[in-house]
Amino acid sequence: MSLLVVGLSHRTAPVSVLERAALAPEGRGKLLQDTVSAEPAAEAAVLSTCNRIELYADVDKFHAGVAELSTLLAQHSGVALDELTPYLYVHYEDRAVHHLLSVACGLDSMVVGEGQILGQIKDSLALAQEQHTAGRLLNDLFQQALRVGKRAHSETGIDRAGQSLVTFGLEQLAGPGAAGEAAVAEWAAGRRALVIGAGSMSSLAAATLARAGIAELAIANRTVERAERLAQILTEAGGPGAEHGLTARAVPVAEAEAELATADVVVSCTGATGLVLTAEAVGRAAAGRTTPLALLDLAMPRDIDAAVHRIEGAHLVDIESLADASADAPMANDVDKVRGIVSEEVAAFGAAQRAAHITPTVVALRTMAADVVAAELARLDGRLPDMDDRQRSEVTQTVRRVVDKLLHAPTVRVKQLASEPGGAGYADALRELFDLDPQTVAAVSRADTRNPGSGHD
Repeated sequence: MSLLVVGLSHRTAPVSVLERAALAPEGRGKLLQDTVSAEPAAEAAVLSTCNRIELYADVDKFHAGVAELSTLLAQHSGVALDELTPYLYVHYEDRAVHHLLSVACGLDSMVVGEGQILGQIKDSLALAQEQHTAGRLLNDLFQQALRVGKRAHSETGIDRAGQSLVTFGLEQLAGPGAAGEAAVAEWAAGRRALVIGAGSMSSLAAATLARAGIAELAIANRTVERAERLAQILTEAGGPGAEHGLTARAVPVAEAEAELATADVVVSCTGATGLVLTAEAVGRAAAGRTTPLALLDLAMPRDIDAAVHRIEGAHLVDIESLADASADAPMANDVDKVRGIVSEEVAAFGAAQRAAHITPTVVALRTMAADVVAAELARLDGRLPDMDDRQRSEVTQTVRRVVDKLLHAPTVRVKQLASEPGGAGYADALRELFDLDPQTVAAVSRADTRNPGSGHD
């Protein structure tokens, strides 16, 4: 079996296609189940964010796997396969590993170095585990991706190579030359803001605005209680808005349009499948203003009508305009350091997987040796029935030590050799030399797949 990823992202597809292809949270589990039900795939995980949709699978046939995964993405996204295909990319084996580790480090993000993708990868793994579609390969891969992403952020300055999507978007609203939290704070101080949504991205936007020194904040959310909790966190002692004397309140999402009349800044990121703010609503709020109404749309599909770009008195920054702006975002030497980390970790992952491939054969060999020892000791008991317990124990331990010492060096060495490129053939050699039962090896492999967190010494 081999790792395959088929997907599309902001790098390959226009926002209009990404919007239509976006997977609703409730549909991701069904996609995973349909993937593992397909003939070429044994494991599956889906990574779906505002600017990427990727389906990972362990497949036994490359071309059949690509065809099946592409078809499944089309079926579940609602975009016709012939329309979706030009935007799809395919990565296989080591390239697929390299891709996910790069994604985890923020190298493939719209804003280089953003850390939110780690939470999304964690959620993807959790869903695959919940749906029982992640076996040893994808468990190992996604857990390694999380570790590598954290390593990149702790060992390099990749966080400085780019900003979070929220901060970058606010910088675009603040105007040309605005860079960093200080510039955002200078622009936002004393303004009134409306944040629509109370999820992780909206909460981050609210906290960023609170730290920047906005005077008033309205949080509109479908569940008002959740918005109320966020408002309390932002304004309580020690909260990001406390030192500026921020006033924050929660309102039902149905009142978001009415809040536009008094807002200077609007940030929206909900899971809605339709528009939250229409061009007509924004047009009414923007009419007669002395300063433009600033709107940041971080949702996918979009929350704010794209026609707002044409409204006088409104300044809209959305995912599409962020993609255009981020092409000129400054890069740092830290990016090269992260690329080095990714290459190193890809090699380590490959070596670990190759070594793991031989483990069932080694376990089967040791199991066979243990069975031989047990049979010979039983035969010895029959031939020397007068041995006392002390003698029998001494003989048993001696025989087992001899067998363990004979097997130790070759099994350690074969694991080392198997971890090197081209080392997969050593498992076949062991099975042939010791005439191991293929069913025993397969049983160990199945046990490893059912218990991906287990291991063998």
